[in-house]
Amino acid sequence: MTVPPPFSAPPSPGSGPDDTTETPTLPQFSAGAFWPAFLGGWALGAALTFLIRAAGQALLTHPCQGHTLLALLVPLLLGPGGVAFTGLNWRRPRRVALGLGLVAASLLPGLFVGVQDIGTLRRNGCAGGYVVFAPAGKPSVSAVTVAPGGSQEITGRIGGFTRERNPGTFTLKAEASVPGIHVTLPRKQVHAGEVFPIRISVDSGTGLNTYTVAVAAEQPAEPGGQVIGAVSSMEVNVQPLRR
Repeated sequence: MTVPPPFSAPPSPGSGPDDTTETPTLPQFSAGAFWPAFLGGWALGAALTFLIRAAGQALLTHPCQGHTLLALLVPLLLGPGGVAFTGLNWRRPRRVALGLGLVAASLLPGLFVGVQDIGTLRRNGCAGGYVVFAPAGKPSVSAVTVAPGGSQEITGRIGGFTRERNPGTFTLKAEASVPGIHVTLPRKQVHAGEVFPIRISVDSGTGLNTYTVAVAAEQPAEPGGQVIGAVSSMEVNVQPLRR
């Protein structure tokens, strides 16, 4: 009688001699190694921010052209660049911390300074101007209601420009979308930021509907410059007065 060999369990998956796959591990960070590299990356990014900004402002002679791109250049370089650098060196903790420092610098001071510069460009009129409509003593509005045969007095103000950068006067013009709506401008010449009166009147035969009026302001070009201006529109709701 032959005795059968003892039973042995099959080898579990992954326990064979040819299985050399290693489980990926995350890099180990320590505060002593992370913070110096992180602060070094942030300092490098901050230095690049102000260096590129100063060089760009020295090279750009026009007060408006090219400054918007300059304001966004550093955040666009440091942010995606820092993320890519971090991803390529994921198993090197010091380089990862350096890349994260660059990303942080793209936000502060990079993006913060860029937003401030864009705001300055807008205040100087580089982003174009606009006209603010408002009833006397009230907040700005985008629509007014006038009854057929009636009229309403509002005010306008040119925004987006300053008297320091644009000391000359702006010539005002107005038009309506239909002949039954009339826009009267008692003053034809105003300065930037100056409040001026606007009178909107509606003929008695005008149909009940919503119409559009527009006010434009234009300043003649200086020698070698270009014409600058502002234009905004407002809705006029022609409705009977409620009693």
